[in-house]
Amino acid sequence: MSHDLHKTVLLKEAVDALDIKADGIYVDGTFGRGGHSREMLLRLGTRGRVIALDRDPQAVAAAERLGDARLTVRRARFSALPDVLRELAVKGVDGVLLDLGVSSPQLDEAGRGFSFKQDGPLDMRMDREDGLSAAQWLMQASEKEIGEVIKTYGEERFAKQIARAIVAARSQRPVERTRELAEIVAKAVPTREPRQDPATRTFQALRIFINQELEELEMTLPQCVACLKPGGRLVVISFHSLEDRIVKRFMTRLAKPEVPKRLPLRDSEMPRGELRLIGKPVRPDQSEVQGNPRARSAIMRVAERLAA
Repeated sequence: MSHDLHKTVLLKEAVDALDIKADGIYVDGTFGRGGHSREMLLRLGTRGRVIALDRDPQAVAAAERLGDARLTVRRARFSALPDVLRELAVKGVDGVLLDLGVSSPQLDEAGRGFSFKQDGPLDMRMDREDGLSAAQWLMQASEKEIGEVIKTYGEERFAKQIARAIVAARSQRPVERTRELAEIVAKAVPTREPRQDPATRTFQALRIFINQELEELEMTLPQCVACLKPGGRLVVISFHSLEDRIVKRFMTRLAKPEVPKRLPLRDSEMPRGELRLIGKPVRPDQSEVQGNPRARSAIMRVAERLAA
């Protein structure tokens, strides 16, 4: 499958939400295969800039192939944004977009081990030089740890049974292939959800855990707000409820700071929020989901930085 066949979810909606200024500086926190970055570049003038980050070396290579002088790309997790901006001597930006999904090329390349649809080594790391692979972790984690990860990050109700089955299987030989793991899970899960492979939640859980995706997100959101200029937009697209919950709570907390209940405050003394929520959460429409089933679970939230 071509690396550039990735269908960018909520492409127009996300870039519209950034409210692009011709000479602005925008951050694409997850370049992926560059759908959002390309659209930003189309709307920018000659003095505008896009700063793109990605942990995946293949994504960075795809960004370099674009050969646009207004695009700067760095191989980094998005929590490294403050360092990248410091290195580029950028004081503030006009918008930050975080697309938290895994790109189709990552899912479709068997060697990456993200998907059970094709057999491949059970790796799952966004950056294969960073940390343990899923197979390595599954060999050394306790049954309790495996169960907790699958339950917490996969919201899987059969997590205990799956963990027990994995530990039983690895006592015979290491679980090193995606297909092996999918078969172990399928045997351990008594009922199946319609149209969903029984291994879906387990694979999701391991991917999120191995890449520390939720911790990354919690670290990154305040950094994004800190680097926005007043009037700058933060746009976040998440693909499952755990991510979306973090984004929703964060944006709400900064938009509506808590006031101690019995404190008599005048309106002028009320704590001011740092963000203003923009519009309602946006989901892909029917035609987008039909053309790209992976868009099904996407949800986008937008907030604007208020003047200090």
